[in-house]
Amino acid sequence: MRRDELLDAAECLLQDQGVQALTLSAVAERAGVSKGGLLYHFSSKDALIKGMVERLIAEFDALVEAQHESTYTRAYLAATFEAVETGRLRRWAVVTGAAGDPALLAPLREAMARWHLHGLEDEPDPVASQVVRLACEGVWEVATHSPGIVDYGAVKRRLLDLL
Repeated sequence: MRRDELLDAAECLLQDQGVQALTLSAVAERAGVSKGGLLYHFSSKDALIKGMVERLIAEFDALVEAQHESTYTRAYLAATFEAVETGRLRRWAVVTGAAGDPALLAPLREAMARWHLHGLEDEPDPVASQVVRLACEGVWEVATHSPGIVDYGAVKRRLLDLL
């Protein structure tokens, strides 16, 4: 069984049953492998959560990189709305909710610092770029908890206007 399939099983378990249901035995059962098979890839529950957080960061980095935009902020904005539209956002809420230990979220804090500081000196208006990046964080938060209350297309257009 591949590592990503184990991470998928853990994320599905979290989404379906909540953080209290996230045990190595439950993940192994959900994935259809022995607990030993799971332990081969993830030596502990914390290692599993860390793996989920690291995968989310890598996937968002790849999503930003895949955008064909003129600036990093435009790519970050496009990636954010693509994540919202494709449902990838739900994974963020589920995984970050599982990380009860702040140390498990350290890679996410480091990634956020990188995302918010990257290339600001190359932006036409660095302050507007920071405002847009911070607004994207608000989009993630609202789309996670109350997705139906925002016209995302209108918000995206207004944020693009700021740039």
